[in-house]
Amino acid sequence: MNSAGSPSLRASNVARLSGSTLDVAILGGGINGAVIAAALAARGARVALLERGDFGSATSQQSSNLVWGGIKYLEGSEFGLVRKLCHSRNQLLRAFPSAVEEIRFFTTHSRDQRHPRWKLVAGTWLYWALGGFHTRAPRPLSRAAIAREEPVIVLDGVDGGVEYSDAFLPDGDARFVWGFVRSALDRGCLAANYLEALGSHKDGEVWITRARDRVTGRELSVRSRVLVNACGPWADEVNERDGVSTTHRHVLSKGIHLLVDQVTPHARVLTSFADDGRLFFAIPMGGRTCIGTTDTPAERPDEGVTAADRAFVLDNINRRLRLPRPLTERDIISERCGVRPLVVDAGWTRGHDWVQLSRRHIIETDPEARHVTVFGGKLTDCLNIGDASCAEVERLGVRLPWPRRPWYGEPPAATRSEFEHQTRPLGLGEPAVARLWRRHGHESFALLDSIRRDPRGADEIFPPCGLLRCEVEAAARREMVVTLEDFLRRRTELAQIIRREELEGSPELSEVTRILFGDAASDRMAEWRGQRGGSLHAASA
Repeated sequence: MNSAGSPSLRASNVARLSGSTLDVAILGGGINGAVIAAALAARGARVALLERGDFGSATSQQSSNLVWGGIKYLEGSEFGLVRKLCHSRNQLLRAFPSAVEEIRFFTTHSRDQRHPRWKLVAGTWLYWALGGFHTRAPRPLSRAAIAREEPVIVLDGVDGGVEYSDAFLPDGDARFVWGFVRSALDRGCLAANYLEALGSHKDGEVWITRARDRVTGRELSVRSRVLVNACGPWADEVNERDGVSTTHRHVLSKGIHLLVDQVTPHARVLTSFADDGRLFFAIPMGGRTCIGTTDTPAERPDEGVTAADRAFVLDNINRRLRLPRPLTERDIISERCGVRPLVVDAGWTRGHDWVQLSRRHIIETDPEARHVTVFGGKLTDCLNIGDASCAEVERLGVRLPWPRRPWYGEPPAATRSEFEHQTRPLGLGEPAVARLWRRHGHESFALLDSIRRDPRGADEIFPPCGLLRCEVEAAARREMVVTLEDFLRRRTELAQIIRREELEGSPELSEVTRILFGDAASDRMAEWRGQRGGSLHAASA
């Protein structure tokens, strides 16, 4: 129940899942499952989306927040993949001009790197061309230009560099995933987080998926004509459990990032090559800096950050930036650890250059079983995954009443202009207006209505983050927040950019918890404090 005493959106969806046979059931609520649900629901399919943890709570909340065309894949001559990813990046920039922003990458080159500087510069121009010249042009950097524009960079051994463009998510990857889930919900999708799929089997022409509501403990069955496995690094495990054979499988790669205080005031990504030759980033994130990443083989989808991972990232940033003092583990505000699923043929054996494994996606369909598995993929390529999955579902006999209906993107510029016009009498500052639109889109008008009814809705909670009271109230009603971690880590980035001890001791957190959970606030707070994320928090499967 929500604070108003009526059944919550989540509870209502769970109750409806045991009704008639649906067209498609999707397992896994990360970026792949979210876009597939949004695309199918918009085009008229009856869809269910089941997520064992919170939406976007595994790999999809642990990225670098970059939307990039994969410039590093040029080294492996994967020109087709780079062109495709750049096209996907451009699509996202056009479709989400507020939520996906172009950002400059400020890249340094050392004399001892395996490729000469001219090759790095030429590569950025090729990258720009493969991207259809959609972004700002690259710019070669001399040592003097680097020293003048980014004096924090250590120039020992550096012979210059280059600046080029890609894109990033200013509100984070998990919030971006939630936007697609919300779109699917608005179009009738029965989506629920903390709903664990226990197993699926065919009964004639219908898939029956047993599921358990992790909030109430109740078990139910979901019937669908088609079953989609979008469980990311757990996809192979789920297929094995359900007796599904495929010609592809995953190998896993772990990437970690550390959040520290801002290392540069400029809104750009500082890029260099780590000691092992891999790309290394310092990325703006919510007034902090996100540094990393690693790219190492992983055995399990739920691996965490190790002491060696932290030492690698801290050593590399301390060598490359001139900071007031070297960063240590005491400077770490929060950590991110994502296990990426990389698709390979079923018979692949480890003997290749690990870093050069492709980040492509493959959608494998079993027409007889009416089963679809999504292997691999990147957030950058999510729109293609949504469209391709619609085509596969149609091929399996599901009729989509509106097969060409647009399913993604922000409202048009005229709608945004009207929103901005309506904010003027309310006295909202420009940063708040931009943030509301970027995070809520057409739902922003409802937030303005709530401020008109109660001007306290415009009050800032956690002022450094710009979070408004009306946003927290809307999250309680519409964003399926089950644990406090859901809100602090995924609906917002508060748990990433504010040290945990500061959050725990803040009166603002108590107020947020009260708004979200009403009479259950003390229980949810105790869960978060005692279990580092709430008793229900789990990686998606």
